[in-house]
Amino acid sequence: IPDGVTSIGSYAFGGCSGLTSITIPDGVTSIGGNAFSNCRGLRSINIPAGITSIGNSVFSGCSGLPNITIPTGVTSIARAAFRDCESLTSITIPDGVTIIEDSVFSGCRGLTSITFPDGVTSIGYQAFSDCEGLTSLVIPATVSRIDDYAFSGCVELTAIEIPSAVNIIGTGAFCGCAKLNDAVFRGDAPNLFYSYVFDDTSPGFTISYRSRSIGFTSPTWNGY
Repeated sequence: IPDGVTSIGSYAFGGCSGLTSITIPDGVTSIGGNAFSNCRGLRSINIPAGITSIGNSVFSGCSGLPNITIPTGVTSIARAAFRDCESLTSITIPDGVTIIEDSVFSGCRGLTSITFPDGVTSIGYQAFSDCEGLTSLVIPATVSRIDDYAFSGCVELTAIEIPSAVNIIGTGAFCGCAKLNDAVFRGDAPNLFYSYVFDDTSPGFTISYRSRSIGFTSPTWNGY
C-alpha cells in the first residue's frame, strides 16, 4: 500500500486468499469493515499507531495469521474483528478498550493467552467462544457483565474466577467448557444469572464462594 493513503475501504482486500504479507502506511487512520476478511494466507500485517478503532470483521477469517499487535491508541474493537483467526496464539487488548464486543475472538482455536486491560466493563456475546486452546484467563475486576456464550466451548479451560463486580452472567456463558472444574465467585451472586451457564462442564464441577456472600442459596443456583 503506497504512502499517502489515509484510509482503507470496506472489503478492500476481502477474500484475497493468496495474500501473505501487507504493510499499512503510518498515515492510515481508518480501516473499513471486512477490509482483510478471509485473507486465509495472510501471515504478517501491521496496524499503524494512528488507528483508534478496528471495524467489524476487519480480520475475520484470517486463519493463517499467527500474531498481531493492536496499537495502544485503539479504544474500540468492533464485533467479529478477529473471528476465526485460528492461528492466533496470544492477544493483548489495549488499555483504552472498555467493551469487548460480540464474537471479537470467537473461533480463535489456537489462542492460549489473553491480556485484558483493567478498565473492561463488559464481555460480549460469544466474544471468546470456541477458543479451544485457552487454559486460563484473568477477568478484570472492573467487569460487570458477561454476555451469552461469552466463553462457551473453551474446552481446555479448567478454572475461572468471577470478579465481585459481575452482576450479569448470560445464557450459556461457560457452557461446553468440558474441563472446567471450578468457578470461584469473589463477591455475591450475580443479580441476573441466566440458563445453562455452566452446562456440559467437568463432571466434578463446583462453585466456590466466600462464606459471607449472599444470593447463592436462592433458586437461581439450584443444580450447581
